[in-house]
Formats: sequence, C-alpha cells, structure tokens
Amino acid sequence: MTQDPNVESADLEAPDVESPQGPQETAAPDGAGVGGQAGGGLSSDEGSTGSATEAEQQLAERTADLQRLQAEFLNYKRRVERDRDLVRENAVFAVLSPMLDVLDSIDRAREAGELEGGFKGVADQLERIVASLGLTKFGEPGDPFDPTHHEALSHVGTDPEVDVVTCKHIAKSGYRIGDRVVRAAQVLVVDPEPID
Repeated sequence: MTQDPNVESADLEAPDVESPQGPQETAAPDGAGVGGQAGGGLSSDEGSTGSATEAEQQLAERTADLQRLQAEFLNYKRRVERDRDLVRENAVFAVLSPMLDVLDSIDRAREAGELEGGFKGVADQLERIVASLGLTKFGEPGDPFDPTHHEALSHVGTDPEVDVVTCKHIAKSGYRIGDRVVRAAQVLVVDPEPID
C-alpha cells in the first residue's frame, strides 16, 4: 500500500480509545485509596494522633516499671543494711557476753580498792575496748526501777525519800549494746513509804 504524501504520519497512528468505565486511575502505593488516604480512610493527622497516644501509653508503662524497680531496689538496700547491722551486733554480743564476768570482777576489785598498778592499766584498757565496740554499762543507785533494764533480787524495805520503786544497791551492773540489753542490772530495790 502506498502512502499518500499529503497525509502526515501522525494521522496514521491509532486514535486514543477511552474505556467504557471512563478514565483509569493508577493505583496508589501501599493500599492508598482515592484521594491518597491510607488505612481505610484515616487522615494522616488521625494516624499520627493514634501512634502518639500509643507511645505515651508505652512511656507511662515503662515509667511505672522503672519506679517499681527503683522502689524494690531501695527496699532491698535497706534490708541488706539492716541485716548487716544485725549480724555485726550479734557478733559483738557473742564476743562480749562471756567477758561480762571479767568486767564484774574488775568492778568488785575497784570497790574493794584492790585495783592498783599494772592491773589497773589493764582493766582501764579492757573497759575502753569494750566501750569502743558499743558495750555500755548502766545501773546506778537511785535509778527508778525499770523491769526492762533491772532485775530485782529483793526488796529491802521502804524509803521516805523516794516516790517510786528505786534501785538502792547495784549487785551487778547491766550492759547494753545500742538499744539491746545484754544483761539486766541486778539490783536491790526500796519502795516508797505508803501514804496513810
């Protein structure tokens, strides 16, 4: 077939044919529908708000977890420190308890005036050492009787000068470590005179 020189080549091309449904649109990427909306019609603002709320919820959960762990750690630390102090106090108690008889002998020697010379220096040094370990002596004549700190060996009558049951004589001094009584003071007590 011969080509007519008067017909341009552009006229030979097939004309554009529209489909019966109208002009076709290209599919939006990632499942975007008409108008570029993703996720079944959620706008980008609504999607970002949802993810921000979820992030805030996760942050709140992680913060609560962290606070709980911190509280558990502080409780554990307090427990360890308390247990360490208790172990130390028990060890000191176990070491010093048998020495109370020695300290009683020193007190009796001092009262009898037999604490002299080198023996006095040794006794003073021993008392300083046990005091540095936390052992303190208590119980003096005239102290009000306290059943948690004193052991009454006997009543020795009444005394018009006292208003409450009072320690009149100390048979053996009491000792404590901190607030813990190692040995109660053994005392003789007097009662106040009865009111007529």
